[in-house]
Amino acid sequence: MISHKKLIKMARKLQKFATTRTKRISFPRNNRDANVGSCTTSLVADKGHYVVYTAGQRRFMIPLVYLNNEIVRELFKLSKEFGLPSDGPITLPCDSVFMEYVILLIQRGVAINLEKALLATVSSLSSFYRAYANQELLVYRFNHTVAF
Repeated sequence: MISHKKLIKMARKLQKFATTRTKRISFPRNNRDANVGSCTTSLVADKGHYVVYTAGQRRFMIPLVYLNNEIVRELFKLSKEFGLPSDGPITLPCDSVFMEYVILLIQRGVAINLEKALLATVSSLSSFYRAYANQELLVYRFNHTVAF
């Protein structure tokens, strides 16, 4: 039988774990953008929205209007370019923090110079992912040839 002290300790750990897992940050500016950055369980996007996932499998429901933004379009190009799984949901090659930042900038109306700087960052991500993909391929080839 478990002592009450151990039971309380386990309950606190479980509660702490549960609270860290369920925290989601969203930056709604008005009712139209209320679902931006939110993590929902619905498999279908709301009308006028689309769903994307980040590399860390965080789900974002984003208004279709955001497709007019150059940063979002560049992220879509990167997801195609790096061969992320195309049979499943749309997965962007960035983490959730970066995506939340992009959404916040779009909501606030990003300045031209900041958008250019962010596009340069996205382009450098492109180079990083290319180098990473090449290294992964070389490691795979090395392991593959050793196996024979």
